Amino acid sequence: MNDQAGLPSAGPDGGEGGAGRDGGGGHPPDREHKASPSSGGEGQAGETGALPHNIEAEQQLLGAILTNNDLFDRVSNVVQPEHFFDPVHTRIFEICAARIQQNRPATPVTLKTYLERDEGLAELGGPAYLARLAGQAIASFAARDYAQIVYDLAIRRSLMALGREISDKAARVDVASEPKEQIVEAETALYQLAGEGRTETGFQSFLRAVTDAVHVANAAYQREGGLAGLSTGLADLDRKLGGLHQSDLLILAGRPSMGKTSLATNIAFNIARAYRKGVKPDGAEGAVSGGVVGFYSLEMSAEQLAARVLSEAAEVPSEKIRRGDMSEEEFRRFVEAAKALESCPLYIDDTPALPIGQLAARARRLKRTHGLDALFVDYLQLVRPGSAKDSRVNEVSEITQGLKAIAKELDIPVVALSQLSRQVEAREDKRPQLSDLRESGSIEQDADVVMFVYRHEYYVEREKPADDNLEKIAEWQQRMERAHGKAEVIIGKQRHGPIGTVELSFEGQFTRFGNLVQPWQDGGGY
Repeated sequence: MNDQAGLPSAGPDGGEGGAGRDGGGGHPPDREHKASPSSGGEGQAGETGALPHNIEAEQQLLGAILTNNDLFDRVSNVVQPEHFFDPVHTRIFEICAARIQQNRPATPVTLKTYLERDEGLAELGGPAYLARLAGQAIASFAARDYAQIVYDLAIRRSLMALGREISDKAARVDVASEPKEQIVEAETALYQLAGEGRTETGFQSFLRAVTDAVHVANAAYQREGGLAGLSTGLADLDRKLGGLHQSDLLILAGRPSMGKTSLATNIAFNIARAYRKGVKPDGAEGAVSGGVVGFYSLEMSAEQLAARVLSEAAEVPSEKIRRGDMSEEEFRRFVEAAKALESCPLYIDDTPALPIGQLAARARRLKRTHGLDALFVDYLQLVRPGSAKDSRVNEVSEITQGLKAIAKELDIPVVALSQLSRQVEAREDKRPQLSDLRESGSIEQDADVVMFVYRHEYYVEREKPADDNLEKIAEWQQRMERAHGKAEVIIGKQRHGPIGTVELSFEGQFTRFGNLVQPWQDGGGY
């Protein structure tokens, strides 16, 4: 029949178009509700293997939809076919959904055609059961509450099934499955289960969107008109970016020796050092200044990263720290800085070649246990994809999409460092461009902000004249003086703001970036 086009149908065994005989992960329910759709209770188990379910809530929900199709839109973002315990109810809901979405009525009469040969429905009394569902729907106004009950009990059943699966896997001693990997898999599965039902976004009213925008503006106003996002601790960069914004993926790229890790470390340290907890403008408790920072150091050890932070804080050259060649005064400053930073909420994970799935799981765990306001990844190309792809471009695409998903899911800025291709070195002007990003397509597309670190001093230093020509040496020295201690952060893309260049100071001995003091600020002329 034309009326059945695109609709699920049930064969003689009633198995097609539904969740099968398990009814959303459970055993087939008993047929005690055959005569009347009024049995069952929340959490009932009976002879169904102690799986929680509520047949009556399912019946009342279906009856409400059959009598008033408009209710479907109110419940469809809460409950799905697989959430029903009774597989017959699953199939009824599926057919209702298909017809209503095609702007066709879903009533006991119209559903009869699709379910005439359904053996499961026959056990409940055949098409007459559909009429009883509609006739005994006594509280249609509570349809959304029924949907929530059905959903909650389905989650409980899924949780029980997951528990059994975790137990079974742990009991099997398999060389190919390490216990730590099983823990990560279990944690990821639990988190995904916890996240089910949170996707009720869809359209939102303009009022709600305006309210959210006011909250962001209020946050900036409370910071005296400065920033809506987290301060980087670098005033000129903050003015250009407006701080690091929640749910943004920021790419910080540069050629080797430009200082991208140093800049990322500086910003991470500045955020963590400024951390103050209190009541935020929206009334929630959290970071009112700075924040808790997670730092994935996939190239450098945690000890090496900490040494960089201490070098900056104590103003002791990093090479002296590495060699242990510190004066008594420098060592005193080093120890004092270490003590002052003991409570700094900066968490470092230096696990090499971390898969994107584990990276996400560990970030969630940190957010849950200590809080998390910003995440840094050094660097993007060292993160492993979930599985091998046919090209490196596709692997990087999976990684950048995963990092953007983390930023949105945890509502934090994610700063990922990235390499640049060697083609930069072939140009006369070696300032990076978007096209210089390795596997640039996906990185540029997924990122909200792309920044490049550039130090002209590095290239000028390499151009030192080899001969003793005094004129050439004098010219080179002048160029070195102009470039010395300066760095540029080139903003090549900013989804919600301007692009441009920010000048910073750079103290190589401390691996520290800072605000550049202009001549007019230092009492001098131009």
